[in-house]
Amino acid sequence: MSRAFTKEPEGDQVQDNQPELPISKHANYVTTNGLQQLKDTREALLKKKRELVGEEESMSTKIVLAQIERELRYYKVRIQRAIVVSTRRLDEDRVALGATVTALDVNNKKYRFTIVGEDEAAIEEGKISWVSPLASVLMGKKMGDRVLWRRPVGDLSVEIVELTYT
Repeated sequence: MSRAFTKEPEGDQVQDNQPELPISKHANYVTTNGLQQLKDTREALLKKKRELVGEEESMSTKIVLAQIERELRYYKVRIQRAIVVSTRRLDEDRVALGATVTALDVNNKKYRFTIVGEDEAAIEEGKISWVSPLASVLMGKKMGDRVLWRRPVGDLSVEIVELTYT
C-alpha cells in the first residue's frame, strides 16, 4: 500500500498541526496565587511528560507529548512575563488587581468578584480578569462609586459597597 493512504507521518516526527496557544497582548499582571498556579500547572505538565518518556513509539503518545510541549512553551512565556502585584493593600481604598469587590444593583442584588490576572480568572469561583469589561470599569473606583456594567444581557448600574484585599 502506498504511504499516501496512511495517516501516520514518516519517521519519528509528529506533525502537530495545532496552532500555538495565544499569548495575551496585555501585560501579565498576576497575584501571588496566580503565579503559583502557573508554576503548578507547568510542574504538572512536566510530571506528565516524564511519565510518558519511554513510550514514544506509540503515535498517540507522540501526539500527547507534542501537545504537552506546546503547553509548556505557553506557560514558560507566561511565567517569564509575569508581573506580580501585591494584594496586601491594608490602607488602599481604590479597586486594583487583587481586590475583592462587592457591588449592589438597583434591586439590591449582590455581586462579589475578585480581580485577578488573566490566567487565574475563573468565573465559577468569582474571579474575573483585570482586562474583563467589568474589572475595567471597576479599576480605580472606591466604595460608594457607581459604575455601568456592560453585559450581553443588558447594562446594569452597580454601586461598590465593599472593597477588601486578602
